[in-house]
Formats: sequence, structure tokens, C-alpha cells
Amino acid sequence: MDAAAREAQGGLEWRVTVPEGASVAVEHEAGAAARAWAWALARVAAAWSAVAGFAGKVWRIGADDPRRAVHGLKVGLALALVSVFYYTRPLYDGVGGAAMWAIMTVVVVFEYTVGGSVYKCFNRAVATASAGVLALGVHWVAGKTGGFEPYILTGSLFLLAAAATFSRFIPTVKARFDYGVTIFILTYSLVAVSGYRVDELAALAQQRLSTIAIGIFMCLAVAVFVCPVWAGQELHLLTTRNMDKLADALEGCVEDYFAGGPAQAKSGGYRCVLNSKASEDAQANLARWEPPHGRFGFRHPYAQYGKVGASMRACAYCVEALGSCAGAEAQAPEHAKRLLRGACARVAARCARVLREASRSVATMTASRALDFAAADMDTAVHELQGDMRSLPSTLAAELAAETSLMDTMPVFTVASLLVEISARVEGVVDAVDELATLASFKQVDGDDDDDGKKGEAEMTMKVHPLNEPDTDVEAPSPENQAAKA
Repeated sequence: MDAAAREAQGGLEWRVTVPEGASVAVEHEAGAAARAWAWALARVAAAWSAVAGFAGKVWRIGADDPRRAVHGLKVGLALALVSVFYYTRPLYDGVGGAAMWAIMTVVVVFEYTVGGSVYKCFNRAVATASAGVLALGVHWVAGKTGGFEPYILTGSLFLLAAAATFSRFIPTVKARFDYGVTIFILTYSLVAVSGYRVDELAALAQQRLSTIAIGIFMCLAVAVFVCPVWAGQELHLLTTRNMDKLADALEGCVEDYFAGGPAQAKSGGYRCVLNSKASEDAQANLARWEPPHGRFGFRHPYAQYGKVGASMRACAYCVEALGSCAGAEAQAPEHAKRLLRGACARVAARCARVLREASRSVATMTASRALDFAAADMDTAVHELQGDMRSLPSTLAAELAAETSLMDTMPVFTVASLLVEISARVEGVVDAVDELATLASFKQVDGDDDDDGKKGEAEMTMKVHPLNEPDTDVEAPSPENQAAKA
């Protein structure tokens, strides 16, 4: 086909290739317009896929915790309320042109939790007031010196900024007043530098302080009274969730080791415990600023939650080592695992039960005897495991002397030893929870809970001393048999 014919057909060309012994294949070569259209469709499809993926991710974030979406609405509500001072003429005339400082205050101090908002509001209020008063005093003193005023202001700015910046390296100051130190430097710099060219500096400082106070009031009102998120409750729930995950991980690691199969999903829960230290410290620091609310009274021992978390992490390190044994290349023979499987499973179950009872005690803020009974039952299971470990060499020598050596059983000995160590560290968790119950004045449960505790104590006693259990399988002699014997 010549060029004129191809132009007449709009740039389309058909080629038919018929190789020998093959079927007929028809290839279509599209023109530049068709290729551009296909490229545009591909780009639109890719953009739509990216937008849909981002929308799905945003939806999942909001669905996982709807309070995040509520937090955005709360910030918008606070800004809308503060903006009334700027749009309403009587209110605007009352605060002057500094009304924008109220909006800026809401933007920078509104946090997700009530404790975070109170922390920033308190730091901003104290730092702004102290820096403003100090700057006014230095400006008054510098004004009395005549021509030395700029030198005094610059020197004071240098000294105070250097001292305040150095104070941020002090651990206590950094943990509780780091934001306040930053605001102090900012406020003093603004007032000291701008005050040199302003005649009515006191009036300007008063307007800014009043508008910042308005912003702080609006922020705290919305944060406390509209769907509040308390840092103390978040810390409380984080502690209980970590205990439950640690219990599941302990049982899952033991099951993985003796089953010899792929790792289960719940066996990796210990990672949440190991990675939660930063969250615990941050939430405990913010919870100290919160007012009493619900079951969290004044001077609630939030620092004790950090000790509970530290004891859980000490236990989680051993659980991590236990989980690595399931994927180790050196494995004990199956018949050696079988001899300790029951005792190891009992110890893991008892340790998990103790952790769940501790989690229940913290979650309900109650002190129950069930935790002590569970700890005693765990000690009994540990003693049984230690007895099985001592008798394992003799059992192997009597039954499988020709097949198994003591070195081959070392991996299962390692697992059993880790379980004994985990039980000791679980007792550390129990001690930390008991101290938290004492400091926080957990409620002592009575009634049905005590009955359950007595029942658990009786069951434990029957397990430890099975000979005390009456023999109910023997039939009582009938009167006819007694008469026949007589």
C-alpha cells in the first residue's frame, strides 16, 4: 500500500504475515492520536487508582479510631468560636487588632488529649505572662538610661535566650516545660525588640495577653467538654492491652515450638510491649496535667504505670527469646519434646492466666484474690516442670539410650529454662500491679468474686494434694452385703 492510500485511511496500516506452516496473524499499528489517547487513559486510570487508594487509607484510619475524626471537628469548632472575636465589631473593638493571636493560640495549643492541651495551655500562659512582665521591666529600666537602651535590651535578650535554651537540656525541664521555654524565648524577643519602636508597649502587651487567654479558654472548653480524650485513660488501656497481648504471645510461642509449624499471628504480640515505652512515657507525662476525671482522682499514680510497663518488657524479652527457639535450626528430637510438652504447656498457660488476671485487675481497678491464686497455681506448674527436667535424663537413659544423647535434648531444656525465667518475671509484673493497686486504692471485691477465689483455692489444693480428695468411684456397701457378711 502506497503513502497516498495510507493517508486516505487516516494513518492506519494493516499487515498480514503468513509464514510457512503458520496461521494468519493480523497486526494493527495505531497512529499518533490513538497512542496519545491510550497514554492519557492510562494516566487517568493510574491517578484514579492512587486517589482511591488514598481515600481507602483515610477511611481505614478514621474507622479504626473515630476519635481522630472527632478531634478534627473539635479543632474546627474551637477556631470557629474564636473567630467570632475577629468578625464581630464590638468584640473586635474590645481586643483591638490583636484578635488574631487568639486564633494562633488555638492552632498551636490544641492537642489530641486533654492532658496535651492542658500542658501546652499552661506552658503558654505562664511563659507569655512571665516573659511579658520581664520584658516590660527591662524596657522600663533601659528607658531610664537614655542612650544605652538598645545595648541593655540586646544584652538582656542575649543572656535570657542563652540561659533559657540551656535549661532545655535539663531532663525535668525538657519533660514538663520544654514548650514553655520556647514560648518564653519567643515572647521576650518580640516584646523586647518591638518595644523599642512602640510608645504604648503596656497596652499592646495587655491586648496580646487577653487574646491569648481567650484562645486558651476556648481550647480548654472544647477539649474538656466535647468528647474528651484523656491521656490517663489511654495509658490505662495501653497497659491492659499489652498484658493481654503478652499472654497471647507466650502461649503462641510455646504452641509454635512444640507444633513445629509456621508462626501464629498471636505469637508476635510481644513486639507491641517492647515498642510501647515511648508512648507510655509520653502519656504518663501528659496525664499528670489532667484534672481529676472518672476513676482517676487527684494525684493518681501515673508513674507506676511506667514500672508496670518496665516489668512487662522484662518479661517480653524472654518471650522474644522463646519465640526464636521455634525457628532455630538446632531442634530437639520429637520424642524428647514429647516428654516436656505437657509441663511446658501448663507453665505457659498458668503464666498467661496470671497476666490476664493482672490485666483484669488493672482494667476494672479492683484487687481480687484470684490473682494470688493464679500466681500460686503458676508456681505449682513451675515446680512440676522442674521435676520433669530433673527426671528427663534418666527417662531418656532408660527408654532411648541408644538413640538420643543428652546434647540432643539441650534445645528443649533451653525452652523449659526460659519458661521458668518467664514465670519469675511474671511475678515481677504481679508485684508492680499490686503496688499500683495500693497506690491507686483499687476497690476490694467481695461476694461472688470471693466465692470464685475460694473455689480456685480449693481446686489448687486438690491439684497439689490429690490424696486428700475422697474416692467417689467406690460403691458404698449395700445393706444386703452387710447382712451377708454378718
